[in-house]
Amino acid sequence: MRKWAKTLLGTLLTSWVLVALFPGTLTAQPSSPKANVILLIGDGMDDVQISIARNYLRGARGRLTLDTLPVRSTVQVLTVDEKNPSRSVYVADSANSATAMATGHVTSRGRIATGAGSDEDLETVAERAAKHGYKTGLVTTSSITDATPASFAAHIKLRICADPAHMVDVEYKGIPLGSCPEDLIAQGGLGSISEQLARSKIDVLLGGGKKHFEVPTESGEETVSELAEQNGFAVVSNLAELRTTPLDQRVLGLFAESTLPVRTLGEAGRSGEKPDPSLLNSLHWYLGSVELPEPMVCVPNPEYGKTPTLQAMTEAALQRLNVNNDRGFFLMIESASIDKQAHARNACGSIGELEQLDETLQSVLAFAQKNPNTLVLVTADHGHAAQIVPYNSLFEQFGAPVFSPGHLVRLTTPEGSGLAINYATNDFLMEEHTGAQVPLMANEAGQGQVPAMLTQPEIHAIIEEHLNLSAAP
Repeated sequence: MRKWAKTLLGTLLTSWVLVALFPGTLTAQPSSPKANVILLIGDGMDDVQISIARNYLRGARGRLTLDTLPVRSTVQVLTVDEKNPSRSVYVADSANSATAMATGHVTSRGRIATGAGSDEDLETVAERAAKHGYKTGLVTTSSITDATPASFAAHIKLRICADPAHMVDVEYKGIPLGSCPEDLIAQGGLGSISEQLARSKIDVLLGGGKKHFEVPTESGEETVSELAEQNGFAVVSNLAELRTTPLDQRVLGLFAESTLPVRTLGEAGRSGEKPDPSLLNSLHWYLGSVELPEPMVCVPNPEYGKTPTLQAMTEAALQRLNVNNDRGFFLMIESASIDKQAHARNACGSIGELEQLDETLQSVLAFAQKNPNTLVLVTADHGHAAQIVPYNSLFEQFGAPVFSPGHLVRLTTPEGSGLAINYATNDFLMEEHTGAQVPLMANEAGQGQVPAMLTQPEIHAIIEEHLNLSAAP
């Protein structure tokens, strides 16, 4: 037998043995293994907010699901000045901080996936993942047009330009807020946030914001909701409709007019209140007395009703993104009202929304346990107002009637202790964000990928690396 014939025969025999013993060995393999990334963002969820929630929900010696994650890091929040992008700004908003995670670029406050000064559209990780064949989803307890979810799927100068009716000369109670004329479709732009979401390639969009989709599009030919349907979305307004929609159907779930109601509130609707010093104390800090706000507990919000939980929305999104999917997915989940309730000095509202994130994390970790190569990241977009302060001042023992200069919430915790939370970023109608670093936690898949300290744009890099998005699609 000729040498070439022997070689061919040997190759055929080897192939036959491989196929017989290891079926699929010689079949075409995917260019990369299936991978998922689930990014949970607690809006305004710095370490103080976590500590407040832990103390109230689990007790000082208790543990949240957040506390069980094996990888823990610290994130520096970066922001630049709009007029001078080389200059740092040390307090972020949700738009620029979400943009940093979504795009890997540092921008100025209010911008949605656009560059500071340049107005350049910045490609998001969700858009890039879709180009690589991954499914994508955004789930939030805010309006789906709000800053955090919008930064993963839209590009616009200002976060306030949420729908076609809010693009030019936007006002609130007569106060001018800004304008996005260059983003109008008629001017060659991409249109409002809701229109961009309606035309997006996102597979699952779940949250609030129905009012931003019921208005006419810029052309006036249809509503934004109808535009979404024309682009392949099933538009649903409750969990029952969501559950009866085919799993392989792209879906836009709008479960409230704007932000979803929160789960818990302060007793009798109370939030932060000012201590009341006596007249004598106002004359001298060491004289007289001060009356502190009465202690209270957190109670269920009667308006919450049948509002879908963040956990239920997330479980529905995971099911949809994972069905008939050999490639993987990217999913962003936001508990938005940790922030919104801190603005309102409502500690109980923030506690209940952090509890929603913690419950959702349980479902996410259970999914990751059954689906290898799922990276779970939990972080915040920025810090927020709220400090845990002494329930009884250290200086009381010296007879000094010392009190907080801000708004105070005094909670009686389930373990019977007093928890005092102070809000004092300003004396205006609402509190402001703070410039502290924020936490980043990950499951086992994050080991070796998450350094001890990083910046928000590096979170984007970690997601891209796990999904292998650096190469051209």
